[in-house]
Amino acid sequence: MADRFQNFADLSAEMAAGVDYRIRAEDRGSAVVMLAPHGGTIEPETGLIAEVIAGRDLSLYVFEALKPGAHGGFHITSHRFDEPQALALVGGAEGAVAVHGRKDDGTETVWLGGRDKAMRDAIGAALRAAGFGAEVNTTLPGLHETNICNRTRKGTGVQLELPRSLRRHLAEDSDLLERFSRAVRAAL
Repeated sequence: MADRFQNFADLSAEMAAGVDYRIRAEDRGSAVVMLAPHGGTIEPETGLIAEVIAGRDLSLYVFEALKPGAHGGFHITSHRFDEPQALALVGGAEGAVAVHGRKDDGTETVWLGGRDKAMRDAIGAALRAAGFGAEVNTTLPGLHETNICNRTRKGTGVQLELPRSLRRHLAEDSDLLERFSRAVRAAL
């Protein structure tokens, strides 16, 4: 499905903050920012997962659609995601990790992407060591230079694509979510 909006200006011209969508941006001065640019009803549970990974010390950005609707109703493709608070927070950081959702494919494997190959590979190794499936993503690789996760000072970041079933399990099982979060944080 094609995106309804090409950028944040288009979205904000039609949709109302606090009614249709909400933005949570918390600059905690950390070197790495946790992101969920497709939270709320766009890619459910991604905001929660990013928030738990961020804890109380990593900077956090979550864009959440508040109303139900088709995936494309609020989705802005990552390489066109240009919401000003996100750009400022990510642009001031050394690294960023974006949590995304994808359709189920029969596995609960996390697809790893982004331009920061060292951090991507470290997160993958940590997730595998914690019992989660993780592999480099060739379908949604997150390599575009304007992908929100790559708009850091270094021009690199990491994109995690989690299938719907894994996101649901993480949201329902706090111990599993904590184990997943600890693994990601251990790699940062």
